[in-house]
Amino acid sequence: MTLKGMVKGTRNMLGRYIGKWFYDKGIHFDATNTPYFPPIVNVIQRAGLAVKPSTAYELSGPILDEEVDEVRKLVEEYKQSWPRTGITLMSAGWLNKVCKKEFVNFLAYSPKGIAFLSSKDVSRTKKDANFFVRLYDQIVEEVRDKHIVQFITDNVRAS
Repeated sequence: MTLKGMVKGTRNMLGRYIGKWFYDKGIHFDATNTPYFPPIVNVIQRAGLAVKPSTAYELSGPILDEEVDEVRKLVEEYKQSWPRTGITLMSAGWLNKVCKKEFVNFLAYSPKGIAFLSSKDVSRTKKDANFFVRLYDQIVEEVRDKHIVQFITDNVRAS
């Protein structure tokens, strides 16, 4: 068999195993289009036979902790830029049909990137103008109103 044939066969085998994992776990195929997927394959290629896959414990414990720390540092970096650039405070309502709860998520957009701020459960509340004014006042207090340049909301589902 030629080298080209071996590479094609190995690529096909890799694709089938990745496919089985995606099918078994219900992973959306679009996950291959994220910037995180190609590096996985590259690291596996370089790792060789001596490296064992991460365990469920490692993924849900120490590795997750490292990722959370990295995201916290990134969000803090975003926040450091807010006094210079300002932010767009965004909110979006959504309904969890499984547990029948309504939420409003708050995010801050700046030129550095988008940061998730908080999610409020609004299921057991009367959603009138006064409610939303109080809710938005609370998040504006947390962010500091001097940083907010504009406010964008889409609360169709939570209203």
